[in-house]
Amino acid sequence: MNIKLKIWRQKNAKSKGRFETYQLNDVAEDMSFLEMLDYLNGTLIKNGKEPVAFDHDCREGICGSCGIYINGRPHGNDHRTTTCELRMRLFKDGDTVTLEPWRSASFPVVKDLVVDRSAFDKITNAGGYISVNAGAAQDANAIPVPKHNADVAFDTASCVGCGACVAACKNASAMLFVAAKVTHLAQFPQGRIEAVERIKSMVAKMDELGFGSCTNTRACEAECPKGISISTIAKLNREFISAKIKD
Repeated sequence: MNIKLKIWRQKNAKSKGRFETYQLNDVAEDMSFLEMLDYLNGTLIKNGKEPVAFDHDCREGICGSCGIYINGRPHGNDHRTTTCELRMRLFKDGDTVTLEPWRSASFPVVKDLVVDRSAFDKITNAGGYISVNAGAAQDANAIPVPKHNADVAFDTASCVGCGACVAACKNASAMLFVAAKVTHLAQFPQGRIEAVERIKSMVAKMDELGFGSCTNTRACEAECPKGISISTIAKLNREFISAKIKD
């Protein structure tokens, strides 16, 4: 198939960006979206032009590195799919495909389609972990975890931290990301010990980094490639209020 690409090009965070248009022919429908970009970059390099910068790593939908705003939606139009898992067979011959980086002041553009998502790392470092000594592996395995809690932990642990929730939200809120981490760790007996301090620290860091507030539009839930439920935000809010009351 032949497609037209409108791609955001930006030299760095301080420069002014612009869309550039590329005609790409003979795109195989079995290509992944990132393979299509590899093909485009090969063509650009062959013609002596600057390749398009984009993030990628595992290309299996589990690392959260890839993140491109495609035709107005984070990761494109395929439900619960990361950019690396998106297939070109979902597009038609002659389509125009628009590619932009995540749009958020907390995710500054590094170059072209690459943004700096280290703000998520800073939120995680503020408390998104269990530091208590849980013993060796066999000791931790000896502590029973109810089936419901294990299921919730598994579901929320599937968050890959790609930032689609922030990109989709009109307020650039990171609440779904924080709620997924807090909910995941709170399901384990070891995680409950630091639960109160974890919530307060992670929410404070999120606010400090300039992420917006949640206004329950559910855009984050709709665009999350891992299907994280907005119910985790409700749980986060309940536990945050309880923690602040105890202060």
